Amino acid sequence: MRNCVRLLSLLVLLTLALGCGNVSPEKKRDSTFNVNAQLEYCADQAAKTLLLIPNDSSSLPRNIAHDSKEWRFIDYKDWTSGFWPGTLWYLYEGTNDKKWEKEADAFSRYLTPLSVTPALDHDIGFQVFNSFGNGYRLTGNPEYKDIILKAADTLATLFNPKVGTILSWPRDVPNMEWPQHNTIMDNMINLELLFWASKNGGDKSLYDMAASHADVTMRNHFRPDFTSYHVVIYDRESGKKIKAVTHQGYEDESMWARGQGWAIYGYTMVYRETGDKKYLDWAQKVAQVYLDRLPEDLIPYWDFSAPDIPKAPRDASAAALVASALLELTTLTKDADLAKMYADKAEKMIVELSENYLSKEKNSAFLLHSTGHKPAGSEIDYSINYADYYYIEALLRLKKLKAQKS
Repeated sequence: MRNCVRLLSLLVLLTLALGCGNVSPEKKRDSTFNVNAQLEYCADQAAKTLLLIPNDSSSLPRNIAHDSKEWRFIDYKDWTSGFWPGTLWYLYEGTNDKKWEKEADAFSRYLTPLSVTPALDHDIGFQVFNSFGNGYRLTGNPEYKDIILKAADTLATLFNPKVGTILSWPRDVPNMEWPQHNTIMDNMINLELLFWASKNGGDKSLYDMAASHADVTMRNHFRPDFTSYHVVIYDRESGKKIKAVTHQGYEDESMWARGQGWAIYGYTMVYRETGDKKYLDWAQKVAQVYLDRLPEDLIPYWDFSAPDIPKAPRDASAAALVASALLELTTLTKDADLAKMYADKAEKMIVELSENYLSKEKNSAFLLHSTGHKPAGSEIDYSINYADYYYIEALLRLKKLKAQKS
């Protein structure tokens, strides 16, 4: 009976979404981009996905191959497990429909064990803050707060004070000099969990850990032109830098698109959380080199040095991530000209994704053409859950920005 009720409610959601008049990606771009229509499109697609998820509570959608309509499902331990419940929370925020809140709550709760088990790796922030963090922001549910605080303490166990950063992969990964200390650029995003916890009942040392991680990464992860390495390996006893590599990029000295996106998003967030202008300055510098090297349509190739450009795979996930980051950077920068440039670029990225990268009839994700880990031959030209998460986040941020200007 429970499954039948759920099925009926999802069919209602799907019916409502289908009648909302999605914007056509073939439609010529104009100055009146309809954010609400794109949010309705996302609701439509998510409703379809809900109907495809097995009743098994461990099933969370991660990706769809370019030639398939079938989701690959993962359990709560996967590093991407927080993106699907986070997307549902954003749908609740965008629609104020309690049906999305119910689904978001259910899928978030699948991740509860992450807060009470030893840290598998650094991705606890992606997993718990995207799910329970968004849930607490929107509902104030004290159960969510307790889970977030426990998760922050779990993440803190990976902090090495001799290095000054959080260990990313506590296991043997090729070329990482295990058991030395590795830190990846993606790890910047997890600092938000520590900052938040330090201000909401957690130990104040969590703030210091997050700031230390941002500072050490700033010193060691970037080249003189402000492009970033993916990974830095440190001596776990002395804290000395051993080497820097670009694990998921074309080569060690290339700018991997999503890695630079993590840097832009991460340092923007750190400035928001600390108010320290050095982080704002850094966010602007790492954003500028990314913007300067984009192709005309503003959607990056998976790596800016890929030898087969313009035939190289694109990465819609990096585009959505950076668009969202730029919209936040717009609200933080004190330079009016820079703020306008960031807002204009971000909106153009979102419009391009909305016109030429929507999944629509091909599958039930939001976006096509993301690249996960090309050197490993993984998720090339796929629909991926984190691309969808940052796309809907960017849409909501753009809507708020437009509302403030009107």
